[in-house]
Amino acid sequence: MSELDQLLLNFKFSKNFQKDDFFVSKSNFFAYNLINSWPNWEKNILNICGEKYSGKSHLLKIFQEKNKGKLFDSRTFTLEDVKNLRLYQNIILENFDEKVEEKAIFSLINFVDQNNKYLLIVSELPINEINFKLNDLKSRSKNCLIAKIEQPDDDLIKVLIAKSLSDRQIKIDNKLIEYAVKRISRSYGKIFEFIYKIDEVSLKKKKSIDLKTVKKVLGN
Repeated sequence: MSELDQLLLNFKFSKNFQKDDFFVSKSNFFAYNLINSWPNWEKNILNICGEKYSGKSHLLKIFQEKNKGKLFDSRTFTLEDVKNLRLYQNIILENFDEKVEEKAIFSLINFVDQNNKYLLIVSELPINEINFKLNDLKSRSKNCLIAKIEQPDDDLIKVLIAKSLSDRQIKIDNKLIEYAVKRISRSYGKIFEFIYKIDEVSLKKKKSIDLKTVKKVLGN
């Protein structure tokens, strides 16, 4: 488990997966637009990919709620699961990586194609860059619609910091947020690490958030 994952285990912020709480920016517009344009996709298999904490789970929940998708964890998906999908129009696989049962995934893709179903795959790496052992699956993965969530731009970073701290009832001057935005790494993981540490300083150490605090958190 990474240091950030360990930090976030104790970070009890409220995760709101409502559509209106998803901030659309240049980084995620393509993925967000595809989620909302179903069933008018160019292909019936869509892969939304991006680094941890980039909003993939939020988009998944929006899609699932809107279109009543059947959700599976890719790491436990088996051939037996494929046999029980006739009643579902939309199938969702989350946590997709190279550890999946490849024959089950290949069978699922065939099932989706042959039965006019739709498949949403959520992963960190684009599915066509995963080094599958099964050649047939490797070939089929290159025929999916890929929507990659890019590194966050300044607007998105500002919203993530402001909203997350507001949800925690932490007051911070907009100028300090602007200061952090221009200096923080363009990584969703680093952004949420910054948010966690600000939260820790504010609540556990009972200190107000000033420029010195922000500089120290960014420096660490």
